[in-house]
Amino acid sequence: MNKNDLVAEVAQDAGMSKTDVTKIIDCTLERVTSTLQSGQEVRLSGFGKFFVARRKATKVPMRDGGMLDVPASNVPKFKASENLKSAVNNN
Repeated sequence: MNKNDLVAEVAQDAGMSKTDVTKIIDCTLERVTSTLQSGQEVRLSGFGKFFVARRKATKVPMRDGGMLDVPASNVPKFKASENLKSAVNNN
C-alpha cells in the first residue's frame, strides 16, 4: 500500500475528502518527524513507538583492502506494540 492507497481508503472509511485526509496524514508525518528531530519519541497506544537510536561510528572493510570510515548517525526506529504484533500474527 502506498500513500495514495492509504489516503483513498481512509477517506472512504471516514467519509472525508481525499484532500482533507492528505492534509491530516501530511501533518501527522511532519509532527512525527519534528518530534524525532528534537530527540523525543512518539508513542501511539496500541500501535507502537517511533524513536531515535544513535548508531556508533564504525569502519567497514573495502574490496581493495582499505577501510571506509562510516560516521556516527541518528537512526529513526519503530517498535511495534504487542497489540500490533498479535494482529499481524492473527492471534
